[in-house]
Amino acid sequence: MRLYGLVAAGGFRRHATYRVATLAGLFTNTVFGFILAYTYMAVWDERPRLGGYDMADALAYVWIGQGLITVCGLMGGGFEDEIMERIRTGDIAVDLYRPVDLQAWWFSANLGRAAFQFLGRGVVPMAVGALVFDIALPERAVTWPAFVVSVALGASVSFGIWYLVALSAFWLMDGSGVTQVVWLSGLFFSGMLLPLTVFPGALGEVAQVLPWASLLQVPADVYLEKYQGWGVLRAYAFQAGWAVALLAAGRLLQSAATRKVVVQGG
Repeated sequence: MRLYGLVAAGGFRRHATYRVATLAGLFTNTVFGFILAYTYMAVWDERPRLGGYDMADALAYVWIGQGLITVCGLMGGGFEDEIMERIRTGDIAVDLYRPVDLQAWWFSANLGRAAFQFLGRGVVPMAVGALVFDIALPERAVTWPAFVVSVALGASVSFGIWYLVALSAFWLMDGSGVTQVVWLSGLFFSGMLLPLTVFPGALGEVAQVLPWASLLQVPADVYLEKYQGWGVLRAYAFQAGWAVALLAAGRLLQSAATRKVVVQGG
């Protein structure tokens, strides 16, 4: 466990060195936050309480989304391209033969990345939104740590999704197609464009049970205190369930990939 803790710390330090990229990301997230905020204001002026949110909730949702876009990998996990490149060059064989678990290694590194992104690109956009707009703030102090836990679970689900995408390169000539499909799915089904509660009928019901809901919709609703009492634990169970399922699927795919490498190496 100490080794993976060091890997997580290394992932944090690695991303902390890219200060200019962090500042550029902050600027981009903030600009798009303003664009989306004013768009949401126009929509909610016409449809108050749309999706069960009032104006303050909707504006908070916008800035939560901008804060979590890199933390929970809404548009990419940040590591899948590196794994795909190592698969393409054959360097992944060295990784598989190392006396460490490949999935645990990348999970730990991604955890460190997510922690830095939460501090480096997550807090500031939300603070800007709170200063400029009348956004909803939690009424209970306990909601803040509850929100952080939900974000951590969302980041775990995100890793599970993108790890599967990365390992698909073992069987595909080019993983960019899968990456694009998952990227678009995440953008739509995470609630990045609009809260999933706005989606009509069966589409909304399906969207809310897909794993991408764990990345933004669930953490946002925890922050907005849409879950009460045991509801918070049920939200955690939903996220944890998807994390376990996706990590287990990644484990199976990793085992299959290892056998493939052994056979080809032999």
